Amino acid sequence: MYTLKKKVSVSEAVEDNKYLVMLKRRMSYENYMKLCAIPSVEVHRFIAEAAELCNPREIFICSDTPDEIAYIKHMAIASGEECAALATPGHTFHFDGIYDQGRDRQATKFLVPKGDYLDPSLNQIDRDEGLREIFELLKEAMTGRTMIVRFLILGPPRSVFTIPCIECTDSWYVAHSASLLYRSGYETFLEMSPEAEIFKTLHSSGKLDERMISAEPEKKRIYIDYITNTIYSVNTQYAGNSLGFKKLALRLAIRKAHREGWLAEHFMVMGVKGPGGRKTYIAGAFPSACGKTSTAMLPGETILADDIVYLRNINGICRAVNPEIGIFGILKDVNPQDDPLIYQVLTSPNEIIFSNVLVKDAKPWWLGMGCDLPNEGINFSGKWWKGKIGVDGKEIPPASENARYTISIRALPNCDPNIDDPLGVEIGAILYGGRDYRAYVPVQQGYSWEHGIIAYGASLETETTFAITEEQGKYEINVMSNQDFISIPLGQYIKNYLEFGRRLRKPPLVFGVNYFLRDLKTGAFLNSRRDKHVWIKWIELRVHGDVKAIKTPTGLIPRYEDLAKLFNQVLCKDYNFEDYKRQFTIRVPENLRKIERVKSFWRNKVSSAPEEIFRILDEQAERLIKARDRFGDYIPPDKFEEE
Repeated sequence: MYTLKKKVSVSEAVEDNKYLVMLKRRMSYENYMKLCAIPSVEVHRFIAEAAELCNPREIFICSDTPDEIAYIKHMAIASGEECAALATPGHTFHFDGIYDQGRDRQATKFLVPKGDYLDPSLNQIDRDEGLREIFELLKEAMTGRTMIVRFLILGPPRSVFTIPCIECTDSWYVAHSASLLYRSGYETFLEMSPEAEIFKTLHSSGKLDERMISAEPEKKRIYIDYITNTIYSVNTQYAGNSLGFKKLALRLAIRKAHREGWLAEHFMVMGVKGPGGRKTYIAGAFPSACGKTSTAMLPGETILADDIVYLRNINGICRAVNPEIGIFGILKDVNPQDDPLIYQVLTSPNEIIFSNVLVKDAKPWWLGMGCDLPNEGINFSGKWWKGKIGVDGKEIPPASENARYTISIRALPNCDPNIDDPLGVEIGAILYGGRDYRAYVPVQQGYSWEHGIIAYGASLETETTFAITEEQGKYEINVMSNQDFISIPLGQYIKNYLEFGRRLRKPPLVFGVNYFLRDLKTGAFLNSRRDKHVWIKWIELRVHGDVKAIKTPTGLIPRYEDLAKLFNQVLCKDYNFEDYKRQFTIRVPENLRKIERVKSFWRNKVSSAPEEIFRILDEQAERLIKARDRFGDYIPPDKFEEE
């Protein structure tokens, strides 16, 4: 937590400060005075060394006044990085390069010093080698440009959760996105102790083409230096690579949480309404494009977070905050039938940045929006027409599979009123869900904190999607949906999780959900996209002990009569027993194979995996084998008994 400090005078800040002396010649007097008011020498050092390396024409210090925030948006448009030629007021659009459409695993690496260790499954490079490489790419990268300095905070202000952050960038689009996604932090920097821990990002778009798009994707690098809490990003504009405090700073927060005994997670948090007007906060982890934002945006409920969450033990209760204040959401398949609330928001006047969509007739178009798309327009490839072939010989889609929207969460009509509570909100349940076509039922509850964390979180298996730049359709373990971002040994990460729950006086219940279960014969999905609302309502009832459940080898599942009632109440439709049997039949062979894949991952790809993982999975396998001996390979739910 940052600590408050009495403001020092400018003369005190400047005295014997070589970094301010270095910076004075690079900025106007007004910007210089804004920087001098911040007492942290570390802030001055970071900006001065970034300026010496990148050599910008000038430095703009944003102190978060309304005029400055408006100026950043204006410059994003004036520079050509964004375009305001859309019919709906407040809407702009931005294009990333054709090879810069998602998080780039290969270009993203931890800088690991000699003598330190990270699991081999984590992408990494020797720190000295990586710093030489990234500094060479950043050298003179901002020549002729403005370096924009943004002061931000992760978490609510004046909170145990607060982490001060600073980003230096030459992209007005990135600086504008920061206004929508993060809480302003200049006032926090004025008040904090000079010794406060700060997260830092240095970003340059690199060489730009005539469309103001990063032109050298082969030189893209995103390096995380956890020794100095610094992220370096170059030759990329995609927000997941260039906005340092998205998933990149999550890696730093995980290390900080490890040192301090809390959790930094790839979660959404929603407020679910229950009987008698109560509201229960439910957190959930899903890999990208697996239903996280659509779950958090279910109609009639509230949204507190859609992507990243910090959790702390406060007086024995698990409490959570959203470190962000905006959404960088996936557009694909957002349509008025399946996602009516977010679709309405996206088609109404709001400050929204659309990225990598198709633009035609002054409107943004994206895949799966519920209508026919135009046969021509402009997109990330330039002028586009149906049948256009890219340099790789493949047809270019009208919009990117990973097209995005950036919007303040406060613009949503269902934004939870407690989003800025400095103590966070109490979490009643945590759920884990991926793309599991074969094994797990749509919703089930863990027998205990340990069982749920291991069987659903540490065993989360999914199919890779378009949100990462590699081959789709590959199955992989994605631990807690957080694996790409875990910056400590995976075994230690699970130990931290288990210990966190054991220290709680009232641990959240843990659930597994699976929106993607398919029929083994036909391949048809057994859930509709809207069914998730029923599973969430059942989870809310379980948190308060309002309904009973059925004991199966893999967890506690709903009773048919409870689901039939909820389908009628929530979706106004009948739910027949045959659908229930298809959805909640326990598939013993598929579950046993899943257990073996998970055990193989933890045994062969992770060092020092906790023994609890193998014990809990072995116990689950034993329950499955006993059930198979009694009932066969595929066991309908009515064969099992209530708890």
